[in-house]
Amino acid sequence: MAQGILEEVLMNTALVEDLAEVAKDEALLQGVVMRTRETPNSSELVTYTPLTLFPTSVPKAVFLQALAVQTHYNTLVDRISQDSDFLKEALASTIEVDDFTARLFRIYQQILKEGRSQSIVLGLNRSDYMLDQRDDGTSSLKQIEINTIAACFGGLSSRTPDVHRHVLKVAGRLEESQHILDNNPAAGLAQGIAKAWELYGSERLDFITFIKGIYIAFVAVFFSDGLEVAVVYFRTGFMPQNYTTEQSWDVRLMMECSRAVKCPDISTHLAGTKKVQQVLARPGVLEKFFPDQPQAVELIRATFAGLYTLDMGPEGDKTVAMALAEPDRFVLKPQREGGGNNIYGSEICQVLEAVKDSTERTAYILMDKIHPAPVHNYLLRRDAPLKMSTCLSELGVFGAYVRRGEDMVMNECVGHLLRTKSSEHSDGGVAAGVAVLDNPLLI
Repeated sequence: MAQGILEEVLMNTALVEDLAEVAKDEALLQGVVMRTRETPNSSELVTYTPLTLFPTSVPKAVFLQALAVQTHYNTLVDRISQDSDFLKEALASTIEVDDFTARLFRIYQQILKEGRSQSIVLGLNRSDYMLDQRDDGTSSLKQIEINTIAACFGGLSSRTPDVHRHVLKVAGRLEESQHILDNNPAAGLAQGIAKAWELYGSERLDFITFIKGIYIAFVAVFFSDGLEVAVVYFRTGFMPQNYTTEQSWDVRLMMECSRAVKCPDISTHLAGTKKVQQVLARPGVLEKFFPDQPQAVELIRATFAGLYTLDMGPEGDKTVAMALAEPDRFVLKPQREGGGNNIYGSEICQVLEAVKDSTERTAYILMDKIHPAPVHNYLLRRDAPLKMSTCLSELGVFGAYVRRGEDMVMNECVGHLLRTKSSEHSDGGVAAGVAVLDNPLLI
């Protein structure tokens, strides 16, 4: 759809400039805002969050496929988090060489030894995909990763549809503006938190205390007399630099040992690692988690890109040789979240040549590079020139689930997120300053 609009307005520089100002104004009106880089701690100075000028066309069938599989991914993550034998086996080689994952795993082992203090589990995740372009021009949905910790942009993506609707109306595209879907992941994510808080069920907790319990940073955590935390939502804690001192690790352990509902708890955090993603792609593994649900297995497996182990042994050796021979076919992934960590092209050769004969290589997995069809759009950023870019998009789908004991109380797909970046960038998200917010327009 964006491509179709651009074909008509490309030569009309004045219209594009006017629409860009319209989009920025509407973003401010709709609350699609963020603090500025110069004043990151000020609530008085804000700017619009970077976004595309036009929505991006997404095939309806592929979009609906991503929504349909999300509740199965919720179930899969939850079942992995309950399977200690699987997590131990899957992560055995990784924790030998990756200190960050190993420290998370040691907390997990301590929780297993002492026993879980809370039977309520809250999962707020986001499964990210790209649309791989086939030779015949059609697209297939391929998962990049699933984020089980700090799955962000639920709030802003709830407000961007109205921005693009308004832009299309001003551009004289009323009919197309009506085809932008409503999207409110913020409400669904909040519903999951509210359900966990409700099930926690302490009469000592009022709503204000519940709000205080949602967001806890690692700088310092204080439990004063009379304050009981029902829900801990980890907006940080997914990168080594989030743990600046030993006290940071002590705080993480303290929260894991507490009665608070953790989102995610430590086992769910580990379930989202890249190594687990790779192991799940092995034949027969999904069947272990869905023994009587072949349709669920089929839906999930259809979204897998090629995933390859770098463990020591013949299979890992084959992966190394394959990557060194054709590095542009693959992405090398460490056990990290947050964008900007993946390795591409000639850098894959540099990294693998250094570790190919060492167990250090097991800190990574190898994945087929996905090739989405490029489109043209305008990426609106503060203080950046207005120019047309060749763009690639990434679709995220939000899931929310709550389990108490063996009972799944809530399991829902609660919304979506589309992010778009210039094709000159291989990796990076909105927070990293590379991608911008977007909306799908189904075709």
